[in-house]
Amino acid sequence: MPRPVRTLSRRGLLTLLAGSALVACGSPNTQPVGATSSAKPGAPAQGYRPLRDDLISRYAIDRPKAWGTDVTGVITRLNTDEKVVALTFNACGGDDGNEVDQRLLELLRQRQVPATLFLNARWIDANHAVAEALAKDPLFEIANHGRTHRPLSVNGQTALGVHGTQSVAEVIDEVAGTHEKITTLTGRAPRFFRSYGGYYDDVAVRVLADLGEKAVSYEVNADERGTAPAAQVERNVKAARAGSIVMARMNTPNGGVVAGLTAALPKLTAAGFRFVRLSDVVKA
Repeated sequence: MPRPVRTLSRRGLLTLLAGSALVACGSPNTQPVGATSSAKPGAPAQGYRPLRDDLISRYAIDRPKAWGTDVTGVITRLNTDEKVVALTFNACGGDDGNEVDQRLLELLRQRQVPATLFLNARWIDANHAVAEALAKDPLFEIANHGRTHRPLSVNGQTALGVHGTQSVAEVIDEVAGTHEKITTLTGRAPRFFRSYGGYYDDVAVRVLADLGEKAVSYEVNADERGTAPAAQVERNVKAARAGSIVMARMNTPNGGVVAGLTAALPKLTAAGFRFVRLSDVVKA
């Protein structure tokens, strides 16, 4: 029977994150290296491994019973009847692209449209100055898009041709390092996490909650993972309804996002919609 979510104490979470510098993808038993530890290279940071092991032990007997983008505990839309829409953009990083869609950022700033930006660790590393500027811009909220850009699972589930994390340990590692990067950038811990494609299993969602972040997927896939032309982006965005979470990429500058949004946003505004960040509606 699934165990109830037990959120880590603030002190425990900070201990976890302060001690974590994460390894590259490896076996589920691989331990992260402590960035500030005086231990030998390859040893876990003092204070990190016990907490990590506690989570691994806590979920050792739990087996996933649900998988997808609409699992219990995953936010797919805002719980409101108000005519608000949350625009969210993914910066995927690595093989999925470290580019920056500057025209998109300019469009949002010019129209003063707030948005939640999900940043991947590799994208942050490749665009540190841009990430710092985004973190200082009150129009935007910075959220966690993981370390290696994978679906979040405890048994290696596959979504859209991509293998997910394979264990509780890998779920922790996928979340924690980017959490720390964003906390350093913004001065506050990120509240929201989006996995690759918004795919989760129910155990991973509970682990994520223990790490202090809320799992987010989407209701409207505006650019269809960067493949949709402008006309399709416009149609998808215009299909948003009260409370919709709209997802698109912000690392495909040659895609149809900017032109599609340029056409769709005024029409939504004329229809009485306003745009919000996730945290404007989803309370702690």
